Amino acid sequence: MALYLLFESASGYALFHAHGIDEIGQSVDAVRSTVLDLKRFSKAVKLAGFTPFLSAVDALNQCNAISEGIMTDELRNFLELNLPKVKEGKKAKFRVGVMEPKVGSHITEATGIPCESNDYVQELLRAVRLHLDQFIDQLKPSDLEKAQLGLGHSYSRAKVKFNVNRVDNMVIQAIFLLDTLDKDVNSFSMRVR
Repeated sequence: MALYLLFESASGYALFHAHGIDEIGQSVDAVRSTVLDLKRFSKAVKLAGFTPFLSAVDALNQCNAISEGIMTDELRNFLELNLPKVKEGKKAKFRVGVMEPKVGSHITEATGIPCESNDYVQELLRAVRLHLDQFIDQLKPSDLEKAQLGLGHSYSRAKVKFNVNRVDNMVIQAIFLLDTLDKDVNSFSMRVR
């Protein structure tokens, strides 16, 4: 059964066909040693499709959907375009390896494409992340790093819900506390007299 790997990067979705690696009887350590060598890995895994994100906002929306375990319309279209067609009433002769199990289960529910996420698939996807710039000609390592950095900042900012006034709130609370303490000290000193 053929194995495809869905890789979500900061610059777009990539689909790889892993045809030269036999997972039966291989330990994760054996796979790890195999995939570290680019020559051996590039013989076993081929790029089947890549679609870049249109903008930084699109990348952020896709990242948010993946983190929530949701398959977007863009991802669905990408998979339907690049995966072999499954005839109605027949089982697929392939499976898709994904990093996030929630995304895999959502893809399976929505499209019927069998997905899996295990240690073996995760090692292969780690190797894809390591060698991604070698597979995609238009993608330079510096561009990939910039995209990752920009998406990381945007994603973190959205998740933390950054409040510009948060620092001011702490200063205001400290001043209020000082005023309250000053009043309390005055009232207690008056009572002592």
